[in-house]
Amino acid sequence: MTSSETNPAGGPERQVGSAAWELLLPAASAPARTRGRSLQAALREAVRSGRLTPDTRLPSSRDLAADLGVSRGLITEAYEQLTAEGYLRSGRGAGTWVGGAVRSARPRARDLAPRATDARADFVPGTPDLSMFPRAAWAAAQRGVLAELPHHELGYPDPRGLPRLRTALAELLARRRGVVADPERLVVVSGVAQATTLLGFVLHARGLREVGVENPGSPQHDALYAAAGVMTVPLPLDDEGLVMEPLRESGVRSVVTTPAHQFPTGIAYSARRRTELLDWARSVDGFVLEDDYDGDFRYDRAPVGALQGLDPERVAYAGSVSKSLAPGLRLGWLLVPEALAEDVVERKRTMDLGHPTLDQALFARFVERGDYDRQLRRCQRAYRERRDALVSALEEHFPGAEVTGIAAGLHVIAALPERYGPRERFLARVAAAGVAVRPLADYAHVHGREDGRQGLRLVLGYAHLPPTRIRAGVRLMAEAAAAGHR
Repeated sequence: MTSSETNPAGGPERQVGSAAWELLLPAASAPARTRGRSLQAALREAVRSGRLTPDTRLPSSRDLAADLGVSRGLITEAYEQLTAEGYLRSGRGAGTWVGGAVRSARPRARDLAPRATDARADFVPGTPDLSMFPRAAWAAAQRGVLAELPHHELGYPDPRGLPRLRTALAELLARRRGVVADPERLVVVSGVAQATTLLGFVLHARGLREVGVENPGSPQHDALYAAAGVMTVPLPLDDEGLVMEPLRESGVRSVVTTPAHQFPTGIAYSARRRTELLDWARSVDGFVLEDDYDGDFRYDRAPVGALQGLDPERVAYAGSVSKSLAPGLRLGWLLVPEALAEDVVERKRTMDLGHPTLDQALFARFVERGDYDRQLRRCQRAYRERRDALVSALEEHFPGAEVTGIAAGLHVIAALPERYGPRERFLARVAAAGVAVRPLADYAHVHGREDGRQGLRLVLGYAHLPPTRIRAGVRLMAEAAAAGHR
């Protein structure tokens, strides 16, 4: 079949190659008196089982007969019989195709990716506006990379990442986040999740079986560290960050933090608490694991610099493009203290032999040409507008509500007056109205104590919603809450 031939049904074309006869070879070896029936049965079963899928073009009767070493008449008879039964279809001069009448028993792959809810208003945090992905600039960078990438760079990469990307990232992070960025200690990873797992394995290999985590905090940490054989120890927060006395008493020697914009409470660690945290790490010969998940997004002032810049030998720093570009890219970075660098790189090597080369080269070009800075500025403007819309809508529809935390990131904490409670009743009412929200209580680690001050405090994500939908969603939530008081 030449490239100019088309599927007469108009659907996507698939062809059975020259090895198609392998499906029918056992039948072709059957005794002469039963060979025709055996060929028909084998072809019928191949269609029914899904080995031959709908819209697959079969070889001509002449070619298939030659491949199988049987008479052309047997193949023609088999094609005619299965066409009559509906397994195949044919058109004059168009060949023979697998029909679509049979519902194949072939198993289909399930999609387990997390998806947005079908709620009328979805305020669940954690997702950027994926429609803002810079497709044109990304495609231009991809074309440039494919044209210029040397052939040898398509081989197995340095497990740390392409030197070009590590150099570009080091310059970017030093400029934007104030880190001490040595490209030799920077590892390109598949997002902060892989950075977390890598660090967990390295800590476990050093005999550490526990790591402290903020409470409330990211619900992913428990599972990620558990996969590396490390248990998490929930530690309380106050308005300045992790409370130091429980940290000192916990016995842990490493702790995970989000100091630029704590998730989910929205506070920024105070200068005093940052100093105390680093003093603690030095005193126990331990490490602070800094998750800078949205540090580029601050709306009322310049972003607070990363904690890593104060002591790069005690802080492992992780970030990604999940909030600035798209989580589906699975692209991030990990800056490690010298004491951990060799172990982290070796673990990365054994885990996946390094991040995909084309993706790295593409992102390096994207950063070098200033496209990533432009994307960050674009997101900054859009997300600030959406945060303002959310705060304004809360003031209008929930009088007395208090928005806490700094003006940053992709979510806010809204503390509602007691008259809208109790919490579970409020959540049930708004869910029935089609509004998806998460209370702050959902982010308490299951084996930690819930903060009694939480009350009716909601974690409201806004980055993925245009201002009109934000205002409509808050109004819908208010109407549902008010209906409960009638």
